[in-house]
Amino acid sequence: MTTKQRLLQICNERVDKRINDYKEEINLIKESIESTDKGNSEGDDSGSGKLLNDLEKNMSYLNDAKKTKEYLSNIKTNVESKEAMLGNIVKTNVMNFYIASSIGKIELDNDVFYAISVNSPIGQLLINKPVNTSFEFNQNKHVITEII
Repeated sequence: MTTKQRLLQICNERVDKRINDYKEEINLIKESIESTDKGNSEGDDSGSGKLLNDLEKNMSYLNDAKKTKEYLSNIKTNVESKEAMLGNIVKTNVMNFYIASSIGKIELDNDVFYAISVNSPIGQLLINKPVNTSFEFNQNKHVITEII
């Protein structure tokens, strides 16, 4: 398995975990709402109102995670390019990036990669740039040394 395939697999695993965590949280909140409704005959909605708010937030997070999963399914690991694009590993003199989705830090084979979105600020600086392009980000001067 190539490094790009392994990075994509890790991204998918992390998103799957997020999806499962949100589903579990939603189920817990639903159970709490049901038990609050059964035990609450005076019409005091303060507890269930917060629970409904939490339910709504978690359902939104779950929806976002599902969209990320769908987005990741569009990444092709066998495409080569001379310019940084979705699915590429972009190495700079400062750090390594994997252009996929905003997953964060991934440690793999004694290397550190940062899975970033095309739409993130750093993603916008990288996208469509070839090797030897330089740019500044967070007061660091980066030079693209390799695109895989």
